Amino acid sequence: MGTHNRLSGMGPDAYLEVIAIDPDGTAPDRPRWFDLDRRAGPSRLSNWIIRTDDIDAAIRHIPVPVDVLSLSRGNFRWRMAVPHDGILPFDGCFPALIQWDSVPPTFPESGLRMTALTLRHPEADALSAALAPLIAEPRITVSPGPARLTANVDTPEGPRTLA
Repeated sequence: MGTHNRLSGMGPDAYLEVIAIDPDGTAPDRPRWFDLDRRAGPSRLSNWIIRTDDIDAAIRHIPVPVDVLSLSRGNFRWRMAVPHDGILPFDGCFPALIQWDSVPPTFPESGLRMTALTLRHPEADALSAALAPLIAEPRITVSPGPARLTANVDTPEGPRTLA
């Protein structure tokens, strides 16, 4: 996808990934994931991913056409559902889907823990309905409002909010 990234563990079941276009990378022959081709402005929390054990079944719940891409880096292999236009539904409030075909990465203890992810969207009811077959996670809530993701994170220096 012509991107580069940095990852930080946030407990046993979550990680934070900072991703950007790699200025020295080769541009793909399709729109980049996470709407990166249209991204401008300061860094912000803009997308999220959920893991599935059956991506072929899970993609039936994505409300836009996707391609399932097979990817690898080193010993890691995974498949990811990427919308044809690179833009995740509900202004990025709907997650990308990933299925690990190898053991997923582990991270050194960082002291970070995601305690909540709030998905705000003007079509909150439709977003909730679209998410229902994919997740049942009490840390994730959907509320009406302008499209925005907010994560609450416990850190060694106290609670922080990422937006």
